[in-house]
Amino acid sequence: MSSTYHAIYAQWKDDPETFWDGAAQEIDWFSPYERAFQPDQGVYGRWFAGGKTNTCFNCLDRHVEGGRAEQAALIYDSPITDSKKTYSYGALLTEVKALAAVLQDLGVEKGDRVIIYMPMIAETPMAMLACARLGAVHSVVFGGFAGHELATRIDDAKPKLIVAASCGVEPNRVVAYKPMLDEAIELAEHKPEKCLVFQRPQCQAELRKDRDVDMGAAMQTARDAGRDVPCTPVDATDPLYILYTSGTTGQPKGVVRDNGGHMVALNWSMNAIYGVKPGEVFWAASDVGWVVGHSYIVYAPLLHGNTTIVFEGKPVGTPDAGTFWRVISEYGVVALFTAPTAFRAIKKEDPQGAMIEQYDLASLRTLFLAGERADPDTIEWARAKLAVPVIDHWWQTETGWTIAGNPVGLGALPVKLGSPTVAMPGYDIQVLDDAGHPVDRGTLGNIVVRLPMPPGNLPTLWNAEQRFRDAYLNEFPGYYKTADAGYMDEDGYLFIMARTDDIINVAGHRLSTGAMEEVIAYHPDVAECAVIGISDRLKGQIPAGFLVLNAGVERQDSEIEKEVVQLVRDQIGPVAAFKLALTVERLPKTRSGKILRGTMQKIADGESWKMPATIDDAVILDEISDVLQGRGLMDR
Repeated sequence: MSSTYHAIYAQWKDDPETFWDGAAQEIDWFSPYERAFQPDQGVYGRWFAGGKTNTCFNCLDRHVEGGRAEQAALIYDSPITDSKKTYSYGALLTEVKALAAVLQDLGVEKGDRVIIYMPMIAETPMAMLACARLGAVHSVVFGGFAGHELATRIDDAKPKLIVAASCGVEPNRVVAYKPMLDEAIELAEHKPEKCLVFQRPQCQAELRKDRDVDMGAAMQTARDAGRDVPCTPVDATDPLYILYTSGTTGQPKGVVRDNGGHMVALNWSMNAIYGVKPGEVFWAASDVGWVVGHSYIVYAPLLHGNTTIVFEGKPVGTPDAGTFWRVISEYGVVALFTAPTAFRAIKKEDPQGAMIEQYDLASLRTLFLAGERADPDTIEWARAKLAVPVIDHWWQTETGWTIAGNPVGLGALPVKLGSPTVAMPGYDIQVLDDAGHPVDRGTLGNIVVRLPMPPGNLPTLWNAEQRFRDAYLNEFPGYYKTADAGYMDEDGYLFIMARTDDIINVAGHRLSTGAMEEVIAYHPDVAECAVIGISDRLKGQIPAGFLVLNAGVERQDSEIEKEVVQLVRDQIGPVAAFKLALTVERLPKTRSGKILRGTMQKIADGESWKMPATIDDAVILDEISDVLQGRGLMDR
């Protein structure tokens, strides 16, 4: 089909309010909003102010009432634990009502925060939806984070209650969550009133009588009593959730998502961008702890009346590189959304794609990639082996849905390898120089979005409005700063080239090198350090820490390096994938004392680089190169 994208984009640009008002008609409202956009509310205006609604009602109740009670809503598939279960919309609503009743009995009310510290099990989206049902604000913390990381989020969100699982299950080990939860509460200044713990058979947690409640038993009691918990009406502008940007230490940055605009944007995206119809099976192979999981495992598919999959497994090793193809074949998946790193792992294990031939993938129409830059080699391999369109798209935790993409439902545009394609309706993307002036097409610059941001984007940061302004709005007045650098070509195609700050991308997970440096600096033998992201064929990037030791340290460098690796693992968690600690004599700096991380990264990646004009001592760059060569890191 020919694409209607240009006409639809022009329609939005000519009259944004009418455009989003039309999309909002697909959402059920308890009482109507005054107008689609209120420019004088919030930091840059608010969407659908005055409207009353409920996200859980739109995800479940309205579909049950509208004839989808028997349709599969959620499929839980865990090759790690060898278990599967399908919940219809009616059955999922029953479970969510029971869990909402338990939360209600424990004192959770509208506006209360609830932290959810759980793995990829069906009970995780149930907990999110139960919070939404009560008007409570959930904050999912990825189960891979250590106690210290969880503690910082407890202190920022100040939850009334924490919902946790007893453990997570990895391919070769069981990770007990309860000890990390107990440690986090011990470390945190804010103490939640209760912990609701879901006991998994792989590891039963010891419950404290004064604080902990068995979630399974409490839900069974609520089910047996036939508890019916009605949806609490909330304002469209009330928060649905807080999602903390991953890998931070100290004061975390809590991205706020509202109820009304979030539903309108996500529901619109399912057909327009992903090209799926209600009733079809959509699979986002991500984790509920990340924004992709929030948007496209839980909320968007259920809002749109699709079947979604919660997959507790890995692209390889659970049990092999054919597990994705097995899931697609078994459940009739029409669209798969995952990170390029998953396909790099599959390609490494099965370069010829032989395992693809073992499964019937006739249902699959499209593969979507996001979370990191999709390298052309991976796209071409996937396209050749799967014989379906492979669509790259770009968005952020802050936006909640696609900034630039290729809208399959509007008619796909020609693909340009290396580009996520074009701006979606709602986003007026510009590329500016550091002074805020537009640059020519094809020229690298700062990628920004003209305000106001569309529905579904963050209206602010949790309890940190000035920080929101400082981080995103003040550098380029009138624009949202994406902190990504890139360029736009003559056809309006966007090319994302790099982050402009210190965030690195490890297997689709955005992690802060500054946070890792903060942890390393606590080691008593480390005088200073620098962490950079170096390219890795499988994960995209991996962190490498350069350590300068205190004078007079007589211990072996290798011993200290092992301790530093363990320290980062303990404080930030295995998600950081921090395994490289390298002792050096000194770090390259400018005369003003700024560490030249960008130059170090280019040396490590074997890229061409220019001698920084402000370098204090150029010999140090040779020393860095020698250390990398000595470890064999420049020959990868």
